[in-house]
Amino acid sequence: MLLAIALGSPIPAVPRSKKQPVTCMKDAVSADEQLVQAACAGNAHAFSEIIAKHKGRVFNMAAKYARNHHELEDLAQEVFIRVWRGIASWRGTAPFEHWLTKIAVHTCFDFLRRHRRRRETEVSRDALPDYCALEGDATPAEAAENHALLLVRHALTKLTPKEQLVLTLLELEDRTVREVSVLTGWSEGNVKVRAHRARASLRAAIEQIRRDGIPSHA
Repeated sequence: MLLAIALGSPIPAVPRSKKQPVTCMKDAVSADEQLVQAACAGNAHAFSEIIAKHKGRVFNMAAKYARNHHELEDLAQEVFIRVWRGIASWRGTAPFEHWLTKIAVHTCFDFLRRHRRRRETEVSRDALPDYCALEGDATPAEAAENHALLLVRHALTKLTPKEQLVLTLLELEDRTVREVSVLTGWSEGNVKVRAHRARASLRAAIEQIRRDGIPSHA
């Protein structure tokens, strides 16, 4: 959908929770549940294993919101700090990765809100690679698609945090309206309305960029 529009169509010490460690309702305890139980009991090595197991997912998500490597590191670290602080609240009624993803989504949204004004004026000196490199030997069709991806990436930064979040989840992560509703806490109807408005805002941002050009530091 976004391409169609663009083409013209270290963890700090945290007081241990007073809640009881997560208990499993199934006969067999999953690997995640074992690690969570150990982490809740104060096993730092178990939490390091949780980070190692899920850091790829977290970094992939954070890279869609971070503008440079410094922001990416800070954002991923903040996600795991929030996971550490709230880990005793996971009850095992849904997969651990679903719980972690929800935390990551809210952390990314808070990040967008906090840094919106600074990111509008600050020039990035350590930009992350574009979603797809603009290689000189690409075919005309590939070059057009690569340019569209770059255009979308830059246009998204012009939107409000809620607009960026809903389009990233729906379009770049290919999630359903229901999944976005669960992750954000918005109603499904609200997700649809925000997505409709966000797409309109994206079209306007793309047209503005086409008139002004994409800055070299974007």
